[in-house]
Amino acid sequence: MIDWLKVKTQYILPKHLLSRAVGGLASAQAGWLTTSLIKVFIKHFDVDMSEAVLEKPEDFATFNDFFTRELKPGIRPVVVPPEQLAHPVDGTVSQAGDIRYDSVFQAKGHDYSLTALLGGRPDIAEPFKDGKFATIYLSPRDYHRIHIPCDATLTDMLYVPGELFSVNPLTTKNVPGLFARNERVVAIFETQHGKMAMVLVGATIVASIVTAWEGTVTPPVGKSVQHWTYPRDGENAVTLKRAEEMGMFKLGSTVILCFEPGMIDFNDVEAGMTTRLGEHLATFQTMAND
Repeated sequence: MIDWLKVKTQYILPKHLLSRAVGGLASAQAGWLTTSLIKVFIKHFDVDMSEAVLEKPEDFATFNDFFTRELKPGIRPVVVPPEQLAHPVDGTVSQAGDIRYDSVFQAKGHDYSLTALLGGRPDIAEPFKDGKFATIYLSPRDYHRIHIPCDATLTDMLYVPGELFSVNPLTTKNVPGLFARNERVVAIFETQHGKMAMVLVGATIVASIVTAWEGTVTPPVGKSVQHWTYPRDGENAVTLKRAEEMGMFKLGSTVILCFEPGMIDFNDVEAGMTTRLGEHLATFQTMAND
């Protein structure tokens, strides 16, 4: 009954208003209040501050500075060889597997449309139909910077307006089409193995989604899909090396990766497993067969 109420309450909450209000507080330099909030958060969510460049709550001017804290150099080394895809974030695998034509598995009893996820653009979605996907949930205690899992060149970015439901496991199991309903930023990359999409999904109290190439994408929010294109070569191309930072959440959420058919194989990835930046996610089929 309590879980039912938690989910149903989200339908009536002013989620955007609440999220932007919390975002304002998170970006405020509030002195002792900021420090107190950070201390409470660290204790409640058991955050391991020994991994961070700045370890003390007093070191952060704003809550956002704490939430998007950098890790110490060498804490998350890339430990996989070139034929393997590295995990892009610390988190937990929500689901991973096959995209069944245009259908992506969310949770038992719930699928959603790949095309809807990628901004309702059939031309953007077409290369990924019958491919692979992985959905990774970032909990409040996790490191919230997002890194590129392989060398890649950005070709497209879309801002997709939507709801701001929570993306925790309870909501994922009970809100149909959750990831294709929430506000999100879609980044499309070319790699030497094929196309890859990285979808940064917003959620309740996610105050901002930031990319390395455009800075803050949201807020402000919009009412229609926005589409940016980028050159594939030349001095203005956005090319990232494996494990380079590609974005961050200011208050956390979910990353969904999509791959073309025949591009990768998942080996031991399954729902519920913990992910660590730089560790093994998948194997490139083309290199594995060489």
